[in-house]
Amino acid sequence: MPFDEKFTWVSLVVSAVVSGVYFTIVLSQVGSVQVGRIAYQVPMLVAIAAMVVLTIAGTILMGVGTGIGIELSGKGTSEDIGRTDDRDREISRRGVLAGYVVASVGAVGVLAITMLKVDHFWIANALYLSFVASSLVSGITKLVAYRRGF
Repeated sequence: MPFDEKFTWVSLVVSAVVSGVYFTIVLSQVGSVQVGRIAYQVPMLVAIAAMVVLTIAGTILMGVGTGIGIELSGKGTSEDIGRTDDRDREISRRGVLAGYVVASVGAVGVLAITMLKVDHFWIANALYLSFVASSLVSGITKLVAYRRGF
């Protein structure tokens, strides 16, 4: 499994788990608390920071494991970790493009609800959701390309 594919797995799992926890915590309050009174700001910032930190930590752990595994197996050296070929670059390009499309559609949706003067809670969460959806679609697109080709 190429290093870029492993990184995509780490990023995808972290994004899904952290955003799932965030939305569960915050949206569970919608029925019982006025939307304008839900304190979503700190949990959202914590979720964003957690995504960054956990993705970095997961990548480091995966990189250490990959480097050791390559050296012990005799299939190469730890220098292989940073290498990408044309296939990796094309897969990354397609994944990023798919993510951009989702982020763009999400941004238009956020712009629309902003113009409708919807509460800030919904605007912020819609924007966060569009970023998360973009990340997930990008990662899934990359993994499908790695597994099935393109």
